Amino acid sequence: MTETAGGADVLTSQAMVVLNDRPVVPLSPAISQALTECERTNRTLQLVTHATSRLTLPLRASKAQWLVHDDGYYEGLTGRPMHWNGTAFVPLPDARDYAPTYTTPPADPIGSQLVLTFQARHASEAVLGAHTEKLMRLITGVPPKGWGTTEPLQHPWNPEDLTAHITSATTARVIAIGASSRPTMATSDFSPLISPASGMAEMTTLTIGYTDDEDPPITQLPSFIDLLSADHPLTALLAQLIPGRPDLTTEPRWTGSSAPIGLASAGAYTGPPGFSRKRLGPPDAPITWFHLGDGYSPEYWQRHQDLLTHLRRTP
Repeated sequence: MTETAGGADVLTSQAMVVLNDRPVVPLSPAISQALTECERTNRTLQLVTHATSRLTLPLRASKAQWLVHDDGYYEGLTGRPMHWNGTAFVPLPDARDYAPTYTTPPADPIGSQLVLTFQARHASEAVLGAHTEKLMRLITGVPPKGWGTTEPLQHPWNPEDLTAHITSATTARVIAIGASSRPTMATSDFSPLISPASGMAEMTTLTIGYTDDEDPPITQLPSFIDLLSADHPLTALLAQLIPGRPDLTTEPRWTGSSAPIGLASAGAYTGPPGFSRKRLGPPDAPITWFHLGDGYSPEYWQRHQDLLTHLRRTP
């Protein structure tokens, strides 16, 4: 085995394999370093855990491939059976079904995760993180508690410090965690706008956990977006509901399909026909909310695709 800066249990020309059987596996500094090294060397980071392990949200959102060891191997997020071919874990050629453990129901009750993914553009002098702070305040009642690039998070919440970090890097992914008792976490990617524009582009996914006996604030989302866009304009926002653990960790088991709630897009739209629309935001920076579904019906993803097709064709 070749020694690497990030550390590895197996290293080949195709993959870096890291074994980790902790009950909860976070995006630690070591794993982050391994991801950076894999990107530089064109390898895939293949993280192998036991079937009882769970991933944190930032690690799940990373480029690491999750492999689960349980009487064989399978992909933790898809249930696809895998095997080692000498250079990397690859799909088992003759597999015709999901791995048995993947289809075993979780031991604990499954709640729901409200997921809001938004895009925004920022001027060069803007203080970053304001969208995340405002949304967390609106939904949970309190601002973020801290931010960082790996877990556990390194810094108390301070938008000025966060901005200084982001603007000093070519591209930056940061994590923010909520301060309320309700599990809340955001992962944000920032990158410079393409010249001749100046400033930063942001894509953030904010996730809030709810137990199986709680109702996420689905009907309040348009008012939240209206209040947010009054001070912090958006380019777009997609709201969906995902069955999952309320603590926002992920088990290597099937818990159900996500379902859309609505899509907000910058501009004042009059179509397409058949879609419920609501005008939000200030008059000089309007945003249109399109209702898609109840958050519990995955078949409404087709409406989402139809809407995207219409919006792409709209000047």
